[in-house]
Amino acid sequence: MNPQNLKSAGPRGLWLRTVLVCAMGLPMLIFYAIGTLGPLLIADLGVAPHWLGWLVMSAFGLAALLSLWAGPLVNRLGTRRALALLFWATLAGYGLLVSLPGFAGVLLALAICGVAQALANPVTNLLVSECVEARSKAAVVGLKQSGVQLSALIAGLLLPPLAGSLGWRAALACLLLPTLLLALWGPQVAAGSAAGKTMSLKIPRPNSRLALLLSVQLCVGLVLSSFVTFLGVFAARQGVAVGETGAMVAGFGVMGILARTLLTPLAARMAEESWLLLTLLLLASLALAVTAQAMPQAHWPLWFGALGMGLTAVATNAIAMSMLLRDPAFGGPAAASGLLSAGFFAGFALGPVLFGAVQQGAAGFANAWLMLIAVLLLGVGLSLMLVRARALQPASPRA
Repeated sequence: MNPQNLKSAGPRGLWLRTVLVCAMGLPMLIFYAIGTLGPLLIADLGVAPHWLGWLVMSAFGLAALLSLWAGPLVNRLGTRRALALLFWATLAGYGLLVSLPGFAGVLLALAICGVAQALANPVTNLLVSECVEARSKAAVVGLKQSGVQLSALIAGLLLPPLAGSLGWRAALACLLLPTLLLALWGPQVAAGSAAGKTMSLKIPRPNSRLALLLSVQLCVGLVLSSFVTFLGVFAARQGVAVGETGAMVAGFGVMGILARTLLTPLAARMAEESWLLLTLLLLASLALAVTAQAMPQAHWPLWFGALGMGLTAVATNAIAMSMLLRDPAFGGPAAASGLLSAGFFAGFALGPVLFGAVQQGAAGFANAWLMLIAVLLLGVGLSLMLVRARALQPASPRA
C-alpha cells in the first residue's frame, strides 16, 4: 500500500493516530511514575532521595546514546518493525520492573525502557512524514507528542491509588496487558517505509541549525526531568500527601496535552517558531521561581509550578519536532529526530543527577531551583541564536 494514500482521514487515520500517541506515551510513563511515586520508591528500596536521579539516568542515559543511531536504525528496519521493537522493549522493561528485586533491578528495567524511548521520536516522525498530508503534519505531531503528557496524566491519577492498595510494583504490573496488546497490534497499522535500507554505524553530525535546536532541547530536557523527578520529594517536605502530588502531576499532564495540541499548529503558522520557543522558556523560568516559594503553609506555588511547566516547557519539544518536519534544512526526518532526541534525552539523564547533587548542599532545594532557572535562561539565549541563524539562511518548507 502506498503510505501517501493513508493520509489522515478515515478509520485507518484514527488508528494511526492512536498508535502514534501510545508509542510516545508508554515508554515515558515510567518516568512520570518515578516522579509521582518517588516517596514510595525511596521507602521500599531503602535509598536516599537523590538516588532517584540515577534511576532516571539509567533510562535516559541509554536512550540518549542509542538515539545517535536510532534514526538510521529506523530507516534500516522500516516503520513496522521499528514499532514492534519499541513496544516489545517497553513490555520487557515493565516486566523486569515488576519482577526484579532491589535498586539494581529497577535500574536495569529502566535501562531497557530507554531502548524504546530512543526509538519513539524517529519512528513516529517518519510515520508522520510518510503517512500524513502536509497540511495536517503539525497538528498530528502535536497530538502524538501529547502522548507523553497523557502518560503523566495516567501516572498522576491512576498510579497513586493503585500503589496505595496494591503496592507500586503491582500498580505498574497493570500496564503489562495493554503494552502486550500494542506490541501485537500496533505495527499492523504502520504502512510506512519498508525495511532494507543500508545502515551505517557512523554517527551523523548535526548541522549548525540542528545543533542549536538540539542544545535548546538539552536545556529543556534537563529542567523537565529534574522538575518531575523531585517534585514529589519537594512536595513531601512541604507536607503534601502522595495523592495530592499525583494530582499535580496529572495537572501537569493535562496542561502539557493542551499546550502541545494547541501551540504546535500555532507555531507552524508563524514565520519563525524560535520566537515562541524563547517565550515559552522565559515563562517556564517564572513557573520555577514561583515553585521555589512553596512552604508547609502554602502549597499553591507547587500547583502553579506544575501547571505552568506543563503549559510552557512541555510544548517546546513538540514544536521542535514539528520544525524538523517542516524545514528540510535540519536534515532528514528520522536522522534529525534521532539527533534531537539524543540531546533531549541527554538533558533528561543529567538533570536529576545534577539537581540531586546541588540539592544535597547547604542551601538545599533553593540553589537547585536557581540552577534550573539558569539553564532555562541559557536556552533562551540559544533560541535567540537560532532565530538569527534561520534569518540568515531561510529554507523552503518540506513537501
